[in-house]
Amino acid sequence: MATGFLTDTTVCIGCKACEVACKQWNQLPADGYEFTGDSYDNTKQLSGTTWRHVAFIENPKKRRLTGDIDLVALAEDVTEQLPNGAELDALGRWAFMSDVCKHCVAAPCQQACPTGSIIRNEFDNVYIQPDICNGCGYCVPACPYGVITQAPHDGRAFKCTLCYDRQVDGLEPACAKACPTNSIQFGDVEDLKIMAEERVRELQDKGYTQAYVWGTPEVGGTGGIGGNHSKFILMDEPETYNLPKHPYLPQEKVKGGVIAGAVAAGVLGAVVALAFRD
Repeated sequence: MATGFLTDTTVCIGCKACEVACKQWNQLPADGYEFTGDSYDNTKQLSGTTWRHVAFIENPKKRRLTGDIDLVALAEDVTEQLPNGAELDALGRWAFMSDVCKHCVAAPCQQACPTGSIIRNEFDNVYIQPDICNGCGYCVPACPYGVITQAPHDGRAFKCTLCYDRQVDGLEPACAKACPTNSIQFGDVEDLKIMAEERVRELQDKGYTQAYVWGTPEVGGTGGIGGNHSKFILMDEPETYNLPKHPYLPQEKVKGGVIAGAVAAGVLGAVVALAFRD
C-alpha cells in the first residue's frame, strides 16, 4: 500500500502543532527563534532540521470594518463578500499551509543520488537512508520544490520520512496525529485522492469555485514527476504558497539541450565535410 498526506489548507489554523510534533518525535533541533519583522512566519521554509513548515501567507487586500459584525462569519469568510455589507480594513486575509516533502512518484532527488541513499520504502515513500548518505548534496538542486537541504551539523541531507518508524508500528505520522482540525490527513494515496476530490466538490458547491487539488500529474506533479503522494487542497494559485505550478524533472530540460546540441553538431559536421570536399 502506498501512503501519503492530504493537506487541506482551508481548515488549517496556523497553530504549528504539526511542526512541534514533527520536531519532538524526530528529535530535531529547535529553530525559528528570530522573527523577521515582516511576517509571523518565523521558520520560513523547510530544511534539514524542519521537516514540517506552516507557511503564513498574508493577503494584502484591505477592507474597512464597520457596522455590526458577525465575527464567526467574518472568520470563516474567504471571499470578497462580508456579512451585512461590512468591510474590513486591517491586515487583509490570512492563509495557512502546512508544507512538507511531496514524496514524488518519480522523485528527482532519488534519481540524482549517486550512493543509493534515497529509496522508495515498502510504503512507497521517498526515504533517505542517513547511514548511506555521503553528503554530496546532488539531491538538493534536483528537488523542484526546495524540500531537501543538508543539515549544518554534518552535511548529510534530511527531509520528511513520513514517520517511517511510526508506520511500521501501525501508527500515523506525528504531524497528522497532532493536527487539531484534521487539516492533515494520512492514509492510502488512492483513498486520499477520493477524499480530495470530494472535498473540492464540497467547497465548490458552497461557492468556493477556486478550490482545487495540487499534487496531481496535471497540477503540481508535472514535467515527468508523475504526481505527488503529498497533495494539497488550495484556494489560490500555487505560487501564493511558494509552490511551483508546473515543476519538472531537471533532466527533462537537459534532454532538449542534448538533442539541440546533437543536431547543431551534426549540421556543423555536415557543413565542414562539404567545405573540405570542395
